[in-house]
Amino acid sequence: MITLTTTQELADFCQAAAKADYVTVDTEFLRERTYFSKLCLIQLAYRGDGKTDAVLVDPLVEGLSLEPLYALFRDTSTVKVFHAARQDLEIFFVDGGVIPDPLFDTQVAAMVCGFGEQVGYETLVRKIAKQSLDKTSRFTDWSRRPLTEAQKTYALADVTHLRDIYEFLAAKLAKTGRDKWVAEEIQVLTTPDTYTVVPEEAWKRVKTRTNTGKFLAIVRELARFREDYAQTRNIPRNRVFKDDALLEMASTKPADVKDLGRSRLLLREARKGDIADGILAAVKAGLEADPATYPKVPNGNDKVQVNPALADLLRVLLKAKSDEADVAPKMIANAAELDAIAAGERDVPSLKGWRLEVFGEDALRICEGKVALGVKGQKVKVIRLS
Repeated sequence: MITLTTTQELADFCQAAAKADYVTVDTEFLRERTYFSKLCLIQLAYRGDGKTDAVLVDPLVEGLSLEPLYALFRDTSTVKVFHAARQDLEIFFVDGGVIPDPLFDTQVAAMVCGFGEQVGYETLVRKIAKQSLDKTSRFTDWSRRPLTEAQKTYALADVTHLRDIYEFLAAKLAKTGRDKWVAEEIQVLTTPDTYTVVPEEAWKRVKTRTNTGKFLAIVRELARFREDYAQTRNIPRNRVFKDDALLEMASTKPADVKDLGRSRLLLREARKGDIADGILAAVKAGLEADPATYPKVPNGNDKVQVNPALADLLRVLLKAKSDEADVAPKMIANAAELDAIAAGERDVPSLKGWRLEVFGEDALRICEGKVALGVKGQKVKVIRLS
């Protein structure tokens, strides 16, 4: 096994990989104690002579630059293949401001090709590459050096078998004509906003049952402070305070340090110093916010009256049609969209961009423009579109 430890070695490999149709990529990282992932290892492979076509890259070596790899990522003549790419892409975007182009995610492709939702790499290795993986090094500290031979073997397998998986899935997509389905999903992965957390928007990640304006204004300010504090100091947001503590403070509205001391959920470290000051300032800002600026939850659950019988019927039909089309249900519609449709809403992603044949009250596209679901009251009907 080859481990690259210099910028020149990485540049030589990337120049060779750029001549290939595709290169497979994976990473090992740690994130338990930091806000941003700590990149510990990069695995790369292409279809070559078998001696130098699969390597490990040690990004922890002092002086090694990843710019040759980023240049390969920008080279549109070579497809960059990942499995479950989102976390890997976030690392490269944060570190180098680059998103690989073109990109292929085998987990997304596998959903389109009938392997189920969020299928794991090990499953695809077993079903497509007809190999098994040694999982003994799965839970390991990848920042420690030197790496053992077992760790290296485990890590390299994440990109060597990926070559067979990619070739199989790419061929099946070309045969079925479903390339565009994958492209639509990957578009989200290649959008920079996917990896940019704006503190002012962090409140949207907090799940709350109370949607009153003033309450949400306090939630917004607390979430903004927490996100900014965690990003600046590169610590997990839960190390500042957890969501349940955030919601408790939005409800109790502490006015001073003594009030913070009465919290049941706030960490001891957050009851004093900079965090305490930030919490009190955020609560005050939320209380004093102009009602015209209160955040609003779009299509809030309190306003949605879901017809449970119809929602169940939609789920049954979705499962039936996804099985018939050999595609994961998630690629057609998710549970939230089905609930919204059952509640009478029609402005949902599953209904956009498709020609519908309307009859009765409404019609819903289910699979690739060939089948529509008609809804009238609690009755479900399937029709074929011309």
